[in-house]
Amino acid sequence: MRSHPAEYEMVSPGSLEGVLRLMKDEPGQWLPVAGATEVMVMFSAGKLAARRFVNLWNLLELREIHEDAESLTLGGGCTFSQIRNCAAVQRNFPLLAQAASWTGSIANQNRATLAGNLANASPAADSPPALLAYDAELELVSVRGTRRMAYRDFHLDYKRTALEPGELILSVRLKGHFDGYFSYGRKTGARNAQAISKVCMAGVGRVREGRVEDVRIGVGAVAPIPLRLIGVELLICGEPIGDEAIIQARRLLNDAIAPIDDIRSVAEYRRFVAGNLLEEFLRGLAASGLALNPVLARWNALPEMEAEEEILPCCSSVRWAQEIVRLRPFTAEAALFEASDRVWLGLGPEDWDEAFRSHPRIGERKAPKAATEQSATWSSQEQDGVNAQDAESLRELEHGNREYETRFGRVFLLCATGKSAAEMLEILKRRLGNDAEAELREAVEQQRQITQLRLRKWLER
Repeated sequence: MRSHPAEYEMVSPGSLEGVLRLMKDEPGQWLPVAGATEVMVMFSAGKLAARRFVNLWNLLELREIHEDAESLTLGGGCTFSQIRNCAAVQRNFPLLAQAASWTGSIANQNRATLAGNLANASPAADSPPALLAYDAELELVSVRGTRRMAYRDFHLDYKRTALEPGELILSVRLKGHFDGYFSYGRKTGARNAQAISKVCMAGVGRVREGRVEDVRIGVGAVAPIPLRLIGVELLICGEPIGDEAIIQARRLLNDAIAPIDDIRSVAEYRRFVAGNLLEEFLRGLAASGLALNPVLARWNALPEMEAEEEILPCCSSVRWAQEIVRLRPFTAEAALFEASDRVWLGLGPEDWDEAFRSHPRIGERKAPKAATEQSATWSSQEQDGVNAQDAESLRELEHGNREYETRFGRVFLLCATGKSAAEMLEILKRRLGNDAEAELREAVEQQRQITQLRLRKWLER
């Protein structure tokens, strides 16, 4: 049953000092709220126990971001949209930018705040694993003043934190720089977006001369609180990562976590997936000590949306780009090529057609409006074999393109690299004899080849 607004009270003191004084004078009576995304869920369900709220949304000092040579400080009132779009976060702490992009819908990200996410204390929240991996520090404030504490000490038990009565999260401080570190962030959920985590993991590490020099790993949704995997870190730090170390790390993880069965998943699944994510991180960390293509290394660390946008021109299917980004990090070019084929061939006709629509007609270099600028450039380069002086072949290609589109309802697609106009024409004539199913298979294969060639060009930039 829905709650009734008349049953609730909200006040807006208008200053941080006023909020803190109110919380001191009437201890336990006022629940501080900013974005109110969790509050509104409970309100709509008729399960909102608190009745009196003090508004933090209009306190601009809580939304400030400060960067200096040693650290980045995020105000507790910073929204996830602020965090996701902050250049300093993207540059120095990409796992947090990635986690911010996972948090609900864009509307949620515009309202939900970092402090609210932490104070709500859900073990399945998206930001805690990244903050644990970056060894974040919290600044807490009350009328008594401020105090600092390591974020890893903040969560005490399910929905219970180290906040004292009358205290707020003033800011979150991220120290250090992670140049040369391998970064890993994965979230498993029922959907690619707007889903609560089944398991979430974030890790950073650096390998020198084949041995782990530094490593930090955070995991969520597998225990009453978000966990820092200190035992695993101690096991592998200073050592090379091999199969035996990974087996031992999975055992330590299994001992450290306490997943539950709930509406989103079951404990057995969470244990299995958490172990797989940890192994994926460790194998990626081990491989990061080897020579890695610099384009791939940089792209591995990009926030999710930026990574999708950058790789999309290689195929022009949004679903393909999303799935490839989800499979990061890639520790070798061969792994990227293999994943590209696997994802592409596992898509369906709608996704294939989306990629096909980005290509110009054979013999015409002007790409459709749907194509990205990079895709259009590559399309033009791929048709270098079309010679304007071969007028007869071009006329026949024009006629054949129209016939093909009438017969199959889409542009004739061909991996044109290295082929002359006459060669392309012969292939077109042959494929006009295909039935619809056979021709779709040929088109899918041609796009697969085009994607592979474009991935190679992208990696060579």
